[in-house]
This record gives sequence, C-alpha cells and structure tokens, in this order.
Amino acid sequence: MFAVACLASVMALAATTISAQAETWRVQTSMTAGESFYTDIEKYWLPRLAEMTDGKLTIELTPVGSVVPYNETMDAIGQGILQGDITATTYFTGRNKAFSILGDLIAGYDRPEQISMFCYHGGGRELLQEAYDKFTDGTVQVIGCSPIAREAFVAKVPIRSVEDFKGKKVRAPEGLASEVFKRAGASVVVLPAAETFSGIDKGVVDAADFSTYTMNDSLGFNKIAQHPVYPGIHSMPLIHFTVNKAAYDALSDSHKTILDVWYRAMIDDLRMRNDINDRQLVARDLAAGIDVVDWPQAERDKFRAIAVEAWRDYAQGDPLAEKAYAAQVKFMKGIGLLQE
Repeated sequence: MFAVACLASVMALAATTISAQAETWRVQTSMTAGESFYTDIEKYWLPRLAEMTDGKLTIELTPVGSVVPYNETMDAIGQGILQGDITATTYFTGRNKAFSILGDLIAGYDRPEQISMFCYHGGGRELLQEAYDKFTDGTVQVIGCSPIAREAFVAKVPIRSVEDFKGKKVRAPEGLASEVFKRAGASVVVLPAAETFSGIDKGVVDAADFSTYTMNDSLGFNKIAQHPVYPGIHSMPLIHFTVNKAAYDALSDSHKTILDVWYRAMIDDLRMRNDINDRQLVARDLAAGIDVVDWPQAERDKFRAIAVEAWRDYAQGDPLAEKAYAAQVKFMKGIGLLQE
C-alpha cells in the first residue's frame, strides 16, 4: 500500500514537472534576418516574452522562407511544423480575396493606428479568424493584427495630387493596388520587387509602390527618385500573428493573456521605432533639398473616394471578401473616414 502511494506521488510530481517545463515555439516571419523589424523583435521583444512568462514560453524567430515558403505558413502552423507566424496578411490573397481586403486596404486609412482600431474593435481580428478557420479547419489561432508602418511612395517626378497620376507610369503589384492606381489615371506597370530600382533608374516607371521611407532610403530609391510622397498615400500592410491552435489551447489563461498583450505592445513599439526613423530621414532629406511631398487632406480624401469603388468591385462575387469589405466600410464611416 505504501509503495502504491509512493508511486502515485512520484507520478503526480512527474506530471507537474512536465506541465511546468518551458516551451519554445518556432515562429517564422515575413521579414529577412537583417532588417530592423526582425532585429528589433529579437533584441527587445523575445526577451520580454520570456520574462513575462517566467521562462515558460519562449520564441525562436526564423526569417522569411527559412522553414516553408512565405505563403504556405498557415498550412505549416496547422500541421505543427511551425508553432507560429508573424507575417503580412496579403500574402494569402491567393487563398481568398478577403486576405487582401483585410490585409491592405489600398488608399483606405490615414494612420496605422486606425487599422489597429479596426482589428481590435471593428471586427477585423474576428474576420481574420473566420478566414483562417475556413482554410485550416480550425487548426490555427489568430492572436493579433496591426500594421507596423505606413509606406511612403517612390516618385521620380512630382505627384502632388490625384490629377498628377494621369499619364504617369506607376509600378504596383497585381491585384487591388494596381486597380486603385489605374482608376486614379496612372498607367500601371507590374514589375517584380527586384526590378523596381532599375525600373525607376532607367525610366521604365515614374513612380513605385514599394515600402517604408526607411526601407526605400536604405535601398537608394530617394537618391534617384527625389520626389517621394511622405506620409504615404496608399499602403499600410497588416501584420498578423497566428499560432497553432492546439499549442495555444494548452496554454494557461494567464499565458494566453500575456501573448495577446505582448503582441499588441510589440507592434506598437515597432511602429514607433520605424516612425521615428522615417521622420529623421525626412528631416535630413528636406534639409538636403529633396522634394518630400505631403499630400493635403483633400487630395487624400479624393484618392480614397476613388479607391472605395475599386475595393467593392474587387470583393464582388466572393462572400468572405464581400463581408470583409462591408465591415471595413462600416467601420470607416463610423470614424469619419467615409461619408454615409
């Protein structure tokens, strides 16, 4: 009897020890290992998650494509090959147009914080979860979603208004972005990202949808295209964090809350760091005589009015995309970005 009781005690202790063991999740990102967003997560935010969970939950960050291709991470998470992904929502547009409507509403919002508001208080996160459930059979949990930057616009010639798009050759990716620029009067040229710099340099295109002011500067765009539009007028890609549902369900309630709070705080911090760097570079370039263009609000509103029709037509015929479009428009009307 004593032996049985001892055995039971040992087994209970072992079970407690196992459940208390630290977990390390492998999380792939859509970022390269050297870029600032990636290094800032590694330097500032992975240690904080470990601290917040007393070392019980840590993340091993891996760069884009290191485990699976960037657009196959949702499958890898559901299968347990990855435990998570921090990535751009638009990368899954090939699965459903809703990922595009939710991931980058071209020319929609004025500030990244407004998109965060939609994600957390306008139904965006719930819609993203609905889309993930549809394509992963409920094996993936959406933790959070928010943009980390507002992209600037590369321009070799002055583009100070919607009218100035007429006759201009603009590099843009296929899909919603191309359609919005076309409706504004631009002649859209689809170029791979790797060919954009040479396209600007050689005059194949006059302007380009590319990346943030900081990223554009690091690649030398502002040296050859000295009329950048900042703050940007078009793109603020949503970055979302998804994890394996079974691994998430195994967490304690307190660790689930920590994961939510950690991601929100991290994205806000990354956005602030990028914004500071963008502003410092803009101040430097203005002093050097570069024509940094800031569109007046009236032109931004005009561009948005053109874009609304493109969003609606793009979503048409796809129930999930139509639902995402309706939610975005309802929210934007509620905060005064669109008129009733």
